[in-house]
Amino acid sequence: MINREKVIPWLGGILIGLLIPAAFFFGQLQSGKLSESSNPISVIQPKPITNANGKILLAENTVADIAQRASDGVVNIDISSSVTVADSPFAPLMPFGNFEFFFGPGFGRGGSPFPNGQHKLERKGAGSGLIYRADGYILTNNHVVGEADDIQVTLNDKRVFKGTVLGRDNFTDLALVKINTKDLPIAQLGSSKSLRPGDWVIAIGNPMGLDHTVTFGIISALGRSLRDLNNNVELIQTDAAINPGNSGGPLLNIHGEVIGLNTAIRGDAQNIGFAIPIDIAKDIADQLLTKGSIERAYLGIYMQEMDENLARSLGVSPNTKGVVIAGLTAGSPAEKAGLEQGDIIQKVEGKTIKTGREVQTVTRSHKPGDVISMVIFRDGHMKSFDVKIGNYPSNSRSSEK
Repeated sequence: MINREKVIPWLGGILIGLLIPAAFFFGQLQSGKLSESSNPISVIQPKPITNANGKILLAENTVADIAQRASDGVVNIDISSSVTVADSPFAPLMPFGNFEFFFGPGFGRGGSPFPNGQHKLERKGAGSGLIYRADGYILTNNHVVGEADDIQVTLNDKRVFKGTVLGRDNFTDLALVKINTKDLPIAQLGSSKSLRPGDWVIAIGNPMGLDHTVTFGIISALGRSLRDLNNNVELIQTDAAINPGNSGGPLLNIHGEVIGLNTAIRGDAQNIGFAIPIDIAKDIADQLLTKGSIERAYLGIYMQEMDENLARSLGVSPNTKGVVIAGLTAGSPAEKAGLEQGDIIQKVEGKTIKTGREVQTVTRSHKPGDVISMVIFRDGHMKSFDVKIGNYPSNSRSSEK
């Protein structure tokens, strides 16, 4: 039998003992005397990423703030062009009434409403660009504007202007578009010289028509080349999501500066995108503005890197180093200087050569009209040549250097 008179005072003592420390704890918490270090359930707030000087590089709103500031310098580009196509000879085999379901009665049959069995279709496309100058110059990819019949440029404030291609460079896939306006907010250009894999980057563009889409990632690699650009440009590789329509839009660093122009993706992969370094883009844009054309160093040779099999076929030692001239363009600077097919380039401007890219790098560091020295191995002997660099012809294939 429980004695209630003894239990009740005992329970009351326990409750009072618990309430006194609890009241003290909450009093200290409200007064601010209880520090986070002494609080066993305190939440540790994440600290922003800073550089060596204590400057905040990446905080909670960093990307959003950068995107907001940069968006006014980014434009959407919509293009349209007319293409003439022939009616399909396989129309009777097609469902939906020989394309009638899509294009209307009579399409694709012998009784085509279009003369000679041909018809015109309007092809549309979309891309991005950045405002290069406040007086209406837009920098974008050449493949964005292509051979468009109509170009419309939409600013971030939704104003729409008709665009005209001022100049283009197929070699680097860059183009300048002019719109008739002034006092535009220009994109803040940075430099691509000191980039490193792992640097944060932000892409802004018009992917799939979704204007001013922002994505975030890092620089995955540098010095990449693409066969579609004929290895003409050493590109920035990024994992920031880039899709069709991003082309021509900016790739920004963590300071909000443009360090690249988004230009291509690997369609068979995820988040492998490429951007043209902004230093290259600036040089091309300035030349198009001031000269209307591009001066580019040119030798007119086709190169193949040496390996043991090629050395044996040329009758030289398997240990021979250098780059083989696989062919020359008729009338090219290299041919005029006396170089021949089968010559092995061993030095250019005193630099020992191991790859074709090294020949390109040394050559492109000079201007048309400059003279460079080359040491060639031919018929068992070393020979020296002075080659006057020419200007890259507009109708030359990009594999020529």
